[in-house]
Amino acid sequence: MRSRRLSGVAALAVVALTLAGCGLGSSDDTSSGSKPTVDANAQVTGEVSFQTWALKPKFTSYVEGVIKAFEAKYPGTKVTWLDQPGDGYDKKVLSQASAGQLPDVVNLPPDFALPLAKQSMLLDVGAADPKIAEEYVEGGVAAYKYQGQDGTFGYPWYLNTDIDYWNATKFAAVGLDVKNPPKTFDELLAAAKVMHDKSGGKEYMMSRLPGIGDFTNAGVKIQSDDGKSFTFNTPEAAALLDKYAAAYKAGYLPRDILTQEYLGNSKLFTQNKVAWTTGGGAAIQDFTKDNPSLKGKVVPSPALDTPPLYVQGLSVSAKTKNQAAAIALARFVTNAENQAAFAKIVNIFPSTKASAQDPYFSKSDGTPESDAKVLAFESLAKAKVLQPPVISGATQDFINQQISLAISGKVTSKQALDAAVAKANQLLAS
Repeated sequence: MRSRRLSGVAALAVVALTLAGCGLGSSDDTSSGSKPTVDANAQVTGEVSFQTWALKPKFTSYVEGVIKAFEAKYPGTKVTWLDQPGDGYDKKVLSQASAGQLPDVVNLPPDFALPLAKQSMLLDVGAADPKIAEEYVEGGVAAYKYQGQDGTFGYPWYLNTDIDYWNATKFAAVGLDVKNPPKTFDELLAAAKVMHDKSGGKEYMMSRLPGIGDFTNAGVKIQSDDGKSFTFNTPEAAALLDKYAAAYKAGYLPRDILTQEYLGNSKLFTQNKVAWTTGGGAAIQDFTKDNPSLKGKVVPSPALDTPPLYVQGLSVSAKTKNQAAAIALARFVTNAENQAAFAKIVNIFPSTKASAQDPYFSKSDGTPESDAKVLAFESLAKAKVLQPPVISGATQDFINQQISLAISGKVTSKQALDAAVAKANQLLAS
């Protein structure tokens, strides 16, 4: 399986660079993907191809079971299952699309689906199947709607999100109440000051820099409505960077957070060096596995502000010759029953509204691990994709560089944001 984030934004850099080489070309046409003419009485029968991403061999029996059940429900159907390796999947999909060989139903995270949607290679499943908005969680459906595009280009399949994790021992040592942890960024900043001051500068609460998701949570508009430019160089974004810069200067964040020695927020938390990190609903198990001394010390709570949403989904080729069967298969694979079965063998969550009634996800057995799982699952109802999938790896790298310069005080926050937006727009237009 891929990482807990389920889709890599960095991969979009390859996607963008590969478009021309794969023969998809570049286009100023921002019209939506194919607008289907739906026959509600169309019979579900015949052959349909289904492509997944790195599910063999670990989940072969599960996928084959779902396919067998689908073929039994719809006599006369035949599903051909294709599974592609994890590495280079984005290139493979683009190659298939350019050759006119995109499978009927294909596993695409939102960032991989975007370039295909722009080139009208994916079906607008929102138009083909209006019930999608009624039956799947809002954030999952919204992940396949793109600024500047008209339509919905995927069924959400499985999801994940982040919640907060706190070190109870470190909280107690400085008089903070781990049962009432920070709920907003400003409260986090205040707690970081307490931890720094009362420990004589030896302990840290925070150990990560802000990113696009933090700007979104601060109410900053990342893109223009037409999706043709970035707009996050706002006073609100500058104010957030100023707060981080002041915290860094005051010593509330580790000095090496801006250096090559920085190990990452989660790693520092696991090493018992900081008191806060974020992670998925199953992260607590990894923390205690990698550092058994943390057992009993890790307390979960909901994410600050709006939780991030990480999505995998199934898209339908606009050129499918068996639309009825393709839509039926995408819906069947992603229905509540099949998603729940998958989620129970993998550390992910289902995307249907009906899944909220499943006690496996919604009821805790009282252990911190189970509490974390339930908190993460409950967060999905309000979780959103905080970083637009159009942000490429190269764009992300430049943004991070500018943020680091602002935090270090080498440039002003406004200068950093203006430079980041200028470069991001240049890369977007290239």
